[in-house]
Amino acid sequence: MTETSPAKPSGTDFIPAPASSSAPPAVTPAVAAASTGKAALPASGAVNHADQLARIEDKTARIEDKYARSEALLSRVEEKVESASTRMNDAARQVDLSSLRSEVRTLSDRVSRLPGTGALVLTAIITAVLTVALMVAVQRMNLDRMLPHSLGGQSQTTPANPSASNP
Repeated sequence: MTETSPAKPSGTDFIPAPASSSAPPAVTPAVAAASTGKAALPASGAVNHADQLARIEDKTARIEDKYARSEALLSRVEEKVESASTRMNDAARQVDLSSLRSEVRTLSDRVSRLPGTGALVLTAIITAVLTVALMVAVQRMNLDRMLPHSLGGQSQTTPANPSASNP
């Protein structure tokens, strides 16, 4: 916050007031050059202006310091926000990667449970051999008559072998 009460500046720009009121004040060359064109100012007025100028310079220096501190604070806040956003992006990427890893792991587990090529070939061979063996057994036992006509079975009304008298 800015101070409203006048305070003695502590910087090197401070122009001190005369030590005793009876001694004439020392006038700087800039003040003397400014006063030559105008009517002579009283000595206390020149000191008063120098004191005001010193106070203004002091307040300006304090404002600049506050501005520099504020700027440094804002730059630190900006760095923290950038760091936090980077961490959040990394976390989001890791969550995406984690969900992708879990899906790949699930798919891998499902694929690993599937039968392999050897098991499929063995199942096909066993199925073919059993089918042939069962069909041979059905034909030897003369059970193919029991199959429906649409599946290749013979009807029961016609004889299995035609008579030899028909040339």
